[in-house]
Amino acid sequence: MPLIAAVYLPALLLAFSNGLLIPTLPLFASGLHASLGVVGVVLAAESLGTLVGDVPAGALLGRFGDKPVMLFGLGLVVAAVLALVAARTVAAVIALRLLSGFGLALWNLSRHAFLAQATKSGGRGQAISTFGGVGRAGALLGPAVGGLVASLLGLRAPFVVYAVVALVALAVVARFVPRSEAPPRDAPALSGGLGGFRAVRDFAGILSTAGLAQLMAQMVRAGRKVLVPLFGSQVLGLDVGAVGVILSGSAFAEMVLVYPAGWLMDRRGRKHAIVPSFLVQAAALALVPATQGFSGLLAVALMMGLGNGLSSGTMMTLGADLAPPQALGEFLGVWRMVGDAGSTGGPLLVGAVADILDLGVAAVAVAAVGLAAAAVFAYRVPETLEAG
Repeated sequence: MPLIAAVYLPALLLAFSNGLLIPTLPLFASGLHASLGVVGVVLAAESLGTLVGDVPAGALLGRFGDKPVMLFGLGLVVAAVLALVAARTVAAVIALRLLSGFGLALWNLSRHAFLAQATKSGGRGQAISTFGGVGRAGALLGPAVGGLVASLLGLRAPFVVYAVVALVALAVVARFVPRSEAPPRDAPALSGGLGGFRAVRDFAGILSTAGLAQLMAQMVRAGRKVLVPLFGSQVLGLDVGAVGVILSGSAFAEMVLVYPAGWLMDRRGRKHAIVPSFLVQAAALALVPATQGFSGLLAVALMMGLGNGLSSGTMMTLGADLAPPQALGEFLGVWRMVGDAGSTGGPLLVGAVADILDLGVAAVAVAAVGLAAAAVFAYRVPETLEAG
């Protein structure tokens, strides 16, 4: 299957690399004498860079095609992560995470467009949930390996491992992704740097409902990644290795429901997977303040993992369903921008509430966002699975 080498394998490698930093980056930032609020900014910086890059990525995709944009994006990620080894200030870390996020915007949008064109509605959920599952498989070992590497070699060592693995992913893309034809320069949907803003105007209705729901959903996904390591280390006193084990356990739980998520999306409808997913995640987040140690935090992290596994590929599938073929790049650029705004907002919400109150209250705040996301998806977003 062409998707295995072209998309799934690079996604596996990048997800593993990102997993390396989940337990270590918050502690690395704290070691530079950053407050909880600033740690939130550090963790949100990559998402902010992605947010800024989404609309330009749509324009580049329309001009150059999938493969060159994938390669350039991965190259930026490798350079930015490797440079973190030499970073000595919080400002430098934030700047490099912004650059890495811009590279991820190019990578994410180009692979999303590739998948949207390579799949049809009736099988799209399974194909994209499998893609999400592959990413989760990479994340399964990433946190534990990152925690172990940091414990043995220091908090900067995972950056080197990340860069090496990402270089392998770049080589795989260069070898196996077919060269796509870039659209003609005069193609109306993708030409011009303002295409994304036209997409906002043209699709304001659906972006105000499905887009809002996605924004909140991504806040929950990103917020939980910040909450678990910070709550484990700063409230429960767990070391980085224990936090890595908890996060890897959560990633393993996600894998259990990857196939059912795709089956539900393609057989029953997209919302049958989305709504229960965020209800479960909200419930797990609300239980975080009640945990008393390693076992308790592991239990709620496993619950979060099961909930997020049920949403595997749902946001990408929904975006691909809604995107008009004649405006694929510009619509997906705006769709991803909205979602990435949520990914940026999740860590910022956690950091801000934790600075003012505490991490337990921050967990409840993110849980409330999850409940709101489930409600909007259930009652305001149309079902996009095509009949037949």
